[in-house]
Amino acid sequence: MGVYEHAPHTNERCHVCLPYTAHSLEAQRLHRGQRLRYEVFEKMLVFIDESGCPGFKFTRGSDPVFGLGMVVFENGEHARATERSILELRTRVRHKPEFKFSKSSDAMRDAFFGAVVNCPFVVRALIVRKDVLYSQHLRAHVDSFYNYFVKMLMAHDGGALKAASVRIDGSGSQEFQRSLGAYLRRELGHRIKDAKMSDSARDPLMQVADMCIGAITRAERDRANACRWREMLAPRIRDIWRFR
Repeated sequence: MGVYEHAPHTNERCHVCLPYTAHSLEAQRLHRGQRLRYEVFEKMLVFIDESGCPGFKFTRGSDPVFGLGMVVFENGEHARATERSILELRTRVRHKPEFKFSKSSDAMRDAFFGAVVNCPFVVRALIVRKDVLYSQHLRAHVDSFYNYFVKMLMAHDGGALKAASVRIDGSGSQEFQRSLGAYLRRELGHRIKDAKMSDSARDPLMQVADMCIGAITRAERDRANACRWREMLAPRIRDIWRFR
């Protein structure tokens, strides 16, 4: 299957940002009476999203690089603080659709990462270059490929996950969600409490995961400004793992 190469980010300044218990008067004015999506959560929350597709049909456009990332909030207070920052940014820049890395302009990416760089979360990412993956089963079965690497991302958590509620981008039948949740609980044990799918179009924190893994994976590709947004996000990045 290969091994994991642990590649800690060169910038280890994953500091806790300024206290979020008291938001500015402007923030209170903007969001007074607006219910936050994760208002009732108090324990650890994890949001997982991918960049690139899990397919291997390279002549038909499959991406040779697959990125998977998780954004980890230690508690509900940190999640709500970040959600408020996203809502404030949306109001300030008058951005109505969801924040999505692949569809954002350079200016919007700059604004987004400028807004979240001091928010209280950490990012852990996994990069898979498909040419080094030799398992015929994983190459032939998209669901197995995806589930395996989600499990590996969460298993190599550096001890961070503790009874986490996990949200994974996408939609699926209740049967699929139960199957995925059972698989992860079986493989990861007490590290996760539950696992559910979440629609990023209605979930600001899933949009954070999309933007973060988009920035990290872009830095692995030969594109203009490849490292620009990963470097902006550097204070929040705890680990980048590369499958070898």
